[in-house]
Amino acid sequence: MIAEVVLAFAGGTLELRGLAAGGSPPTPDCRWDPRSACYRAPAAAYADLLRALGRQSIPVDDRARGYQPLPDGPRVHLPPRPYQAEALAAWRAMRGRGVVVLPTGAGKTLVACLAIDDKRRATLVVTPTLDLVRQWYDVLRATFGAAVGIGVVGGGDFDVQPLTVTTYDSAYLHMDHLGRRFGLLVFDECHHLPGAAYALAAQSSLAPYRLGLTATPERADGRHVELDHLIGPLCYRKDIVDLAGDGGYLAEYETIRLEVELSAADRAEYQSERAIYTGFLVEQGIRMGSPSGWSDFIIRSSRTAEGQRAMAAYRRQREIAFAAPAKLDFVQLLLERHRDDRVLLFTDDNATAYTVSRRFLVPAITHQTKVRERSEILARLADGRYGAVATSKVLNEGVDIPQANVAVVISGSGSVREHVQRLGRILRRHASKSGGRPALLYELVTAATTETSTSDRRREHSAYR
Repeated sequence: MIAEVVLAFAGGTLELRGLAAGGSPPTPDCRWDPRSACYRAPAAAYADLLRALGRQSIPVDDRARGYQPLPDGPRVHLPPRPYQAEALAAWRAMRGRGVVVLPTGAGKTLVACLAIDDKRRATLVVTPTLDLVRQWYDVLRATFGAAVGIGVVGGGDFDVQPLTVTTYDSAYLHMDHLGRRFGLLVFDECHHLPGAAYALAAQSSLAPYRLGLTATPERADGRHVELDHLIGPLCYRKDIVDLAGDGGYLAEYETIRLEVELSAADRAEYQSERAIYTGFLVEQGIRMGSPSGWSDFIIRSSRTAEGQRAMAAYRRQREIAFAAPAKLDFVQLLLERHRDDRVLLFTDDNATAYTVSRRFLVPAITHQTKVRERSEILARLADGRYGAVATSKVLNEGVDIPQANVAVVISGSGSVREHVQRLGRILRRHASKSGGRPALLYELVTAATTETSTSDRRREHSAYR
């Protein structure tokens, strides 16, 4: 009979002292460590270990847990929509571990606040950007009140409170110290989590409760399957088509694909540059559809003058397709047609965003835009002083732009995630939106170029109808 097991947290792992070497470990992920003469397990196995030891009637001196109950619940109670209540119930049924998939604008943040209130444990919210850290901080402060203690780790701050917000980067760097201090982890935009580095943030925490939030869980590399053991199984899902339209919770929307033609001169240059690029691929035996295709092209194109010319040709043919003059002419028509709306102009790269900004005298937001300037631009879009904003990729994810109701995709990748996110920017219901008209997503595609197949790939998602 084992008298007692002492469970301790040690730098992102758990130590179990009191179990003899050679015996059966309580869980499969426990391993005997001869250096420390005890069994060790990933911190994330904490809840499973306690249940396993309990089933074996082994008493536990739990010195690992360092989190406390929250002193108070929310001071502001917003009634959940039916699907938000369903999501919480589904998560609770999975013992407080799982991923909730809801489209942008559907209120994933409220689901998290409901989960925090349900478990009443110290909570760490992990987000991909500092902008989202600030948004979450504001939401938690407004919902739970400053008296609970709202902290931030990242961007120069290291203030750990019962409710704390951080980035994936900071969580990865500091989880050895934070891993025992929280009972609930909320991973916003949790599709970022799988991967060698960020996954350690989940593995190094003993938090028994975990909630993942995303609109687009699937990853091109297939690593979204890792969410099952990092957070928990997918426990609830609603897509855009489930919540949009009459009687729905998101704005009715319409997606319109418009093909534009290249001029004869641009067509000839496009074909010439593309021939140089594809010829190099064939000569080198590079398959761009393979997982290593892009990296192979970068490495081999850097070695010779011929390769450097092929890289220049690749960039030029993309530039011709992405920023075709006919596209920009049509953008002008759309801006005139939607002069009373709030329009987001999406591009695949900064150069095109700045070209659009200069031609149409609209502000541009890229990763180079300072945080304060970006906030000011979005505030002016919201109050109507700006009618349109050009951007590359930085507004794809997480940023609230409730007044926007028209999006124009001038260029983009073949990623379904990117285009679902861009559509999500314009789907929040707003009393003053469009006079009752549906939100509109225009997709401008240069005919008879690789953009056509790129568009076909991303339109396979059910959000395009």
